[in-house]
Amino acid sequence: MKIALAGNPNSGKTTLFNALTGKTEYVGNWAGVTVEKKVAPLLKKFLGSGQQVEIVDLPGAYSISPYTGEEAITRDFILDDAPDAIINIVDGANFERSLFFTTQLLELGIPVVIALNKADILERRGSDIDLGLLEKALKCSVISTTATSQSGLSQLMSSAITVAGEKKGQIAPKIEIKEQDSDKSRQVYITELVKKVQVKTHDMSKITTSDKVDRIVAHKYLGLPIFFLIMWAVYSFSIEGLGGYVSEYFNETLFGEIIPNALNGFFENIGVNPLLQALVVDGAIGGVGAVIGFLPLIMVLFFCLALLEDSGYMSRVAVLMDRYFKKIGLSGKSIIPMIVGSGCAIPGVMATRTIEDDNERRVTTILTPFVPCGAKLPIIALFSVVFFPESSWVGPSMYILAFGLIIIGGLLLRRLFVYESSTNFILELPEYKIPSLKHAFTQMLDKAKGFIIKASTIILVMNTLVWFMQAFGPNLQPVEDQATSILAIVGGFIAPIMIPIGIMGWQMAAASITGFIAKENVVATFAILLAVASEEALHVPGGALTSMFNPVTAYAFLAFNLFTPPCFAAIGAMRTEMGDRKWLFRGLGFQLSVGYVVAILISQIGSLVVYGTPSVGLVPAIFVLLGYAVLLVILIKRADQKRALL
Repeated sequence: MKIALAGNPNSGKTTLFNALTGKTEYVGNWAGVTVEKKVAPLLKKFLGSGQQVEIVDLPGAYSISPYTGEEAITRDFILDDAPDAIINIVDGANFERSLFFTTQLLELGIPVVIALNKADILERRGSDIDLGLLEKALKCSVISTTATSQSGLSQLMSSAITVAGEKKGQIAPKIEIKEQDSDKSRQVYITELVKKVQVKTHDMSKITTSDKVDRIVAHKYLGLPIFFLIMWAVYSFSIEGLGGYVSEYFNETLFGEIIPNALNGFFENIGVNPLLQALVVDGAIGGVGAVIGFLPLIMVLFFCLALLEDSGYMSRVAVLMDRYFKKIGLSGKSIIPMIVGSGCAIPGVMATRTIEDDNERRVTTILTPFVPCGAKLPIIALFSVVFFPESSWVGPSMYILAFGLIIIGGLLLRRLFVYESSTNFILELPEYKIPSLKHAFTQMLDKAKGFIIKASTIILVMNTLVWFMQAFGPNLQPVEDQATSILAIVGGFIAPIMIPIGIMGWQMAAASITGFIAKENVVATFAILLAVASEEALHVPGGALTSMFNPVTAYAFLAFNLFTPPCFAAIGAMRTEMGDRKWLFRGLGFQLSVGYVVAILISQIGSLVVYGTPSVGLVPAIFVLLGYAVLLVILIKRADQKRALL
């Protein structure tokens, strides 16, 4: 038996899906969070004996006639796959608007059960809906639910399974078509129906608490400074507070002493070959431990971000950024993939498919990976702890720099590829609410699970390879000096590119290369290299890394790894969403050049300001910057000529 969940965006579909299936799919206060259907079995507590039910979470849709790609997925599934029943999630906070889609679903002949969701908001607003009268008018069951607290879900599933088993066609309400415009007639019917079944005791003209808060946090001048202050507080608490405290124990004690000492003692007692012992302890455990050591910090950060999002604040950020994004040829729709991408670049890139304009979608796909994702947080944390131990501004500064690059990058791409945004951005702002600690905790555990799986698979394999490459030479014989290893040879090919950034050495180049597989590998590679070359812990403030960087070049190297192309998996997502290999290479070239130029500017200008002298590699840096400027001028002139012909 297959039961589909269908409803408007932001009606609570995915929250309901998670409650019914035990999954932890991403939820948010905006359209476009669900961009493809999700399928999972119904939890046993909602089932009778011998029953098997699949729940399908469909992307949000306002109409059965698709306007966007994700609405087409919903329509095609309902019409082609013919589920046994449809649970139509009606947003109680936007009751009248939701019924337009409801009446269309009722006309398809598939059994429908209506979940009148967000009953708690209806009650808080002093609004009451006569469910009996609504059932009689729509000729189907209507169940009051609150997905966040799982209220009414047992009754909802019992009703849905019953109508699905009866295999009777749905009887649609009769809508009198008075004019040629059937949509207008449908809306007239809905308006009259709402007047009959809904009783409002709330004065709609009264200014709500949400309105008062929005006048401050969504203010056109105060909004951005408030957002950056909030992000600074979140990062400060995560890195310097609870998250940093627990991560320090993980890095210095658990993975720095307890586990390595226990393993070394075990291997020595059973007489394991020293090379194999080093592979396991220094390579596998040392590299993975360096990444997992930051897990508490990342968990605290994502817990705080989940609270912010669940409160309704992040949707205000999307609206706030719309006025700025319009100036660079984008819209507020582009900020949504970027916020989603702060967790992981892959779903962030996938979320760009909600943007209708092809050029705007492609530009957003190029710019979204600039936002620091969860995989980049260990790099930020490592360099913050080692080079800026008393400063809490490093993490937030990367977000400020990211948005600066997005704005500048958007302006450049608009000039280079000659397009104007044709997307209108309309976003329903949810009421502020006390965020769910349970939801935030669940999201935090889900991120931690994904982080651990990635560390124990991709990163573990890459660490083993890195250890082998730094321990053996081209003749596959062990080396005493890392400088003669396979890894040094590979890093040596890339090392000259790093000179304009003020960085000398194959180790830094090698770490950057491994970062393209997974960004966490940057930290793991340094852990492996320094575990062999130095007995000093990687994460100690002013420790072994300071032999490779000073604070300015460290900050430049951090920017280089954050703003050059993302990991291979995210690049694959970019290829899928762009649908054009030429645009993919344009995007990767743009990302690489932006990250490289930004790192050069930080290193050279920063060294002049902080130390009074430029960094090493000044002359090649000047040639690179001049060459980049000339290339931009040529490309912009070509674009202007193309624009003149349009």
